[in-house]
Amino acid sequence: MSKIFLLLIIVLGLARTAHAQNTIFLSHGKIEFERRVNVFAQIGNDDDQWSEFRKKLSNHFKTSYFDLLFTGDKSLYKPGRESDDREVFNFWQSPAQDNVVWADLDNDKTVSQKNVFEQTFLVQDSLRQIKWKITDETRVIAGFTCRRANAIIMDSIYVVAFYTDEILTNGGPESFTGLPGMILGVSLPHQHISWFATKVEAIPIAESQVQAPAKGKKVDNTGLQQAVKPSLKDWRKLGRQYLESILL
Repeated sequence: MSKIFLLLIIVLGLARTAHAQNTIFLSHGKIEFERRVNVFAQIGNDDDQWSEFRKKLSNHFKTSYFDLLFTGDKSLYKPGRESDDREVFNFWQSPAQDNVVWADLDNDKTVSQKNVFEQTFLVQDSLRQIKWKITDETRVIAGFTCRRANAIIMDSIYVVAFYTDEILTNGGPESFTGLPGMILGVSLPHQHISWFATKVEAIPIAESQVQAPAKGKKVDNTGLQQAVKPSLKDWRKLGRQYLESILL
């Protein structure tokens, strides 16, 4: 029995070694993210005509797709393929539907192109500093085992993220970075928004494919907030939601 037990240990050890040797650590590729918004949950249960009107003219969920190209320490997040969603009547274009976000992770720089109220802003700033708390919980996303991390951003927004250390670039969708690997899933439970990778492609990405956007009115994050806030002062709850989406 002792010989069998010893043999079993050796076999398991060899299997683990083989698995580790066969693990591919990606430093470049393309990730598709599905951005999903629970529109009805965002509207809430307010018993007023405006809320009911918005629900009648909206789908319960709004889905959109983005691609994240990454190579080494640089990444570019941009709109991807069209969604199959069909709005009953597209009277409300929510923010962040066509964001382009470039990140230079080693040099702590980011450039974002954001369309707000028919004006294009070019937001140049440092990367958002997020104090992540890594947990032991894991989840498989797009074929990668990911570990969960939690954080608070913008003083009150609770973030749940899942990252994999099998992708060496420590980026993620939108402005979510700062974990020891690529973020493949993000959920903002109270804002009813999530981003989850649907597929990861290990394809070559040239430096020319991850260039920072260049068009728009140049501001930093503080300047963007100051430019937009006056237009939202009478929007109450909707204004707060809109501003949060812009600043993500």
